Amino acid sequence: MSTTATAGLDPEVAIALIGVLGVGSQWLAWRLRIPGIVMMLAAGLLVGPVLGIMVPARDLGRLVGPMISIAVAIILFEGGLTLRLQALRDAAAGVRRLVVIGAPLGWLLSALALHYVAGLGWAASSVFGGAMIVTGPTVIAPLLRQARLSRRPATLLQWEAIVNDPLGALAAVLAFYVIASMQQGHGTGMTLLRLLVMFAVAGAIGGLAGRAVALAFRRELVPEYMKVPVLFVAVLAIFVVTDQIVHEGGLLAVTLMGLVIANSDLPSFVELRRFKEHATVLLVSGVFILLAASMDLGTLSMLDWRAAAFIAVVVLVVRPATVLLSLAGSRLPWNERLLVAFTGPRGVVLGAIAAFFAARLSAMGLEDGARIVPLAFVLVVSTVVLYGFALAPLARRLGLAGTETPGLLIVGGSPFATELGIVCKAHDIPVLVIDRIYSRLRQPREAGLQTYFGDILSEGAEYGVELVSFDILLAATDNDAYNTLVATDLAPEFGRNNVFQLTRQKETGARHALPSTLGGHVIGRGIGFYEMNGLLREGWKIRVTRIGEEFGLTDWRDRNPDAFLIGRIEQTALRLMRDDEVFKPAPGTQLVAMVPPAAA
Repeated sequence: MSTTATAGLDPEVAIALIGVLGVGSQWLAWRLRIPGIVMMLAAGLLVGPVLGIMVPARDLGRLVGPMISIAVAIILFEGGLTLRLQALRDAAAGVRRLVVIGAPLGWLLSALALHYVAGLGWAASSVFGGAMIVTGPTVIAPLLRQARLSRRPATLLQWEAIVNDPLGALAAVLAFYVIASMQQGHGTGMTLLRLLVMFAVAGAIGGLAGRAVALAFRRELVPEYMKVPVLFVAVLAIFVVTDQIVHEGGLLAVTLMGLVIANSDLPSFVELRRFKEHATVLLVSGVFILLAASMDLGTLSMLDWRAAAFIAVVVLVVRPATVLLSLAGSRLPWNERLLVAFTGPRGVVLGAIAAFFAARLSAMGLEDGARIVPLAFVLVVSTVVLYGFALAPLARRLGLAGTETPGLLIVGGSPFATELGIVCKAHDIPVLVIDRIYSRLRQPREAGLQTYFGDILSEGAEYGVELVSFDILLAATDNDAYNTLVATDLAPEFGRNNVFQLTRQKETGARHALPSTLGGHVIGRGIGFYEMNGLLREGWKIRVTRIGEEFGLTDWRDRNPDAFLIGRIEQTALRLMRDDEVFKPAPGTQLVAMVPPAAA
């Protein structure tokens, strides 16, 4: 193997390097609390045009184009999987306005900005303008969690990103197909006919493929362990076959295929979508590293004052005009309209789609195609960095920021949940108690706690509960199996270290012990629902004690030998814990403990 400029890297080494840099950059960005796109861009540019360690065109040759094409196809299929039509119908009217009015309006205004400000021709402007509809849920979700927005504007931004992700790609497909047809000398009538044929054929193939996959999965014609591999192969096959039948129809077909599967109400849908989300993270990071490494200094030099002016117009004119005109006449308050109007980050998906069509426009002889990728990179990085720093202050200025203190979500109304909620509320920690039985929420409501009547695992809770305001989950119902189910299902959302539950009745022994992949961490002394609430009936209380220089953890345990810890408050953040957890509390840490009547 050689890494010289002449010999280059072996293809397998280049592919491994792309994977390591992509995932490693995202991990490092998570550790440093900065946007992952910034780290991926820096890593790609460093190993590519700066050091020349990896040059994709040299090291991977003809594989570069197919790799990007397949990655974009899988990314858009995953985007189709997120489009649950029932959930969209149940969403606020503002979401529908942002999709029905905002998407075409944003396409038009973006194309105008690209032509008159960035200086691109109409062909490149129409294709790239369609792709600019994409905001991307993979970008907006971390920003929303970081800024802790109020539920309604956060829901609007999240749903707009979910729906417009595939719509932007389809708009770019539509524009490119029209341009390609006209480049071949076809008139307007023939171009429209070819476009209708492409949509009909690609739509039919994608729709039938989605129905076939859903039917096979529902009738158990495919075993569970083969469902994900079959899905992957089906996506690749439909993408390639459709492209062979109708040029550039593959992306439309796989997007519709994902849409059909998403709305087929499959029992295994959650597992399929979760795995596809993980695959999309790998593909998105890999594509971005590949694109950044493919840049050269000559391409970057194409960026001039027009690029800066274009970014300014997109942020200050295109996005606000699109949102405000779409929401005109709605009942949405003006502060929420302004927040949504000035929040429009673009993500890695836009870069991948831009690169996909830039290569095709360049192959058609359009010189502007080469300028799309650097413009896309600048747009992505600028908007992510800008909104990453500006979103939280803007939300606070408009009165739409939630509390910055991480909250506690308790599943299960009970005296214990009420007592713990009262303690947290007294220390300005947000608390939400959820239960499927309305009467169990009476006591938390009377105590002034926020409650939600319903099942935390239902679709209603998915869109009705402001999960972004809560960092800690405690499953504390009287049903051990349900507690385990809730903790397991929501662990990817909260992080496994932030999911807790009360001890199951039969926890020890090989017959009853569960693997570490199921359930959450146990709190307190390892007692269950009935024992914990029984202690409260006997007079036990939840008390908070501050640890200082002269009164440490050992002193507290000596003074309260029968009490046991269930958590601690460090600065303003709550951390649930077992009583026997080993930790060294800093001065100022507050211990949250169950104490017997004599000490209470």
